[in-house]
Amino acid sequence: MRGYDKHLAKPSSRLSIILSIITLFVLSGCAPQLIDPGPLKWTPELHPTHFATRDGLSLPYQSWSAKDEKPKAILVALHGFNDYSAFFEDPATFMQAHGITSYAYDQRGFGGAGFRGRWFENARYRMDARDFTQLIAEKHPGIPLYILGESMGGAVAMTMLSEQDAPWVTGAILSAPAVWGRESMPWAQSALLWLSAHTMPSVPMSGRGLKIQPSDNIEMLIALGRDPLIIKGTRVDAINGLVDLMDDALAASRTFSARSLILYGGRDEIVKAGPTRMMFERLPKDAKDKHQIAIYPKAYHMLLRDLDAKTVWTDIIAWTDSPDTRLPSGADKRAEEYLSSSQ
Repeated sequence: MRGYDKHLAKPSSRLSIILSIITLFVLSGCAPQLIDPGPLKWTPELHPTHFATRDGLSLPYQSWSAKDEKPKAILVALHGFNDYSAFFEDPATFMQAHGITSYAYDQRGFGGAGFRGRWFENARYRMDARDFTQLIAEKHPGIPLYILGESMGGAVAMTMLSEQDAPWVTGAILSAPAVWGRESMPWAQSALLWLSAHTMPSVPMSGRGLKIQPSDNIEMLIALGRDPLIIKGTRVDAINGLVDLMDDALAASRTFSARSLILYGGRDEIVKAGPTRMMFERLPKDAKDKHQIAIYPKAYHMLLRDLDAKTVWTDIIAWTDSPDTRLPSGADKRAEEYLSSSQ
């Protein structure tokens, strides 16, 4: 503010600042309420309708078997925040006819899994992804297995592959991975989230009024709004947990060396270009040949379910067939042009 000297603040102003700081320290005694299901004392198991985790949870899953007797590839799909396994139904149905078998499970706290709307330690999401992909790989020995993650699911896949050894995973497909960590957030937004998570962790929040368009597929969005398994009001501590995961994913980009296809929509209003560009630039240079980036200028955050989603699905199929060749849509060439022009 013009004419203001912070060293000449009035006593009342200094008192207000001191009281605010004291209040924040007092409030910091509160904490986001994460779910702790208990010790890891069970062996993970795959049942016909659900996946039993190491800590005793039951996570429903869906599967779509390839039309061919023996699939040429396996996809394990991880859904985004507040979503669940049904997100992959249309892509999986399309890929069935192209020799690909798909699986998708409800991550803990979402869909038909227990503790609906609650958040767990991030390590448990990675643990589930590792165990589930290993069980699926054992069910389909000798067939290439890819983990596909959308948004939050992309962050889980990315951090899991960066931190843990999973030799049964041939590669990763990351669709608009959630990398909007605190490092790339405005400080006021990050501070407000911290304060909210430590003072009113159970208060539900919704995205109404934000005027954010996640897809151009309006019919699909209306169906999501009517789906009882889609979470509409999100607890603040769950949002805080998601941001913690995005912090981890952005940090993991420095060591992410798994073979991957990274998809991004030019009209993404949820995970915006700034943090996504940051992730692209941090990918290890010595693993450059392992990463194929694809940019779709007219696509939104839910590019796997946009009106032109078949273009993306076709690129995914082509990449699983031959990761070293050009994509049919030319989205990889556009990405190269975009990244070279931004340097």
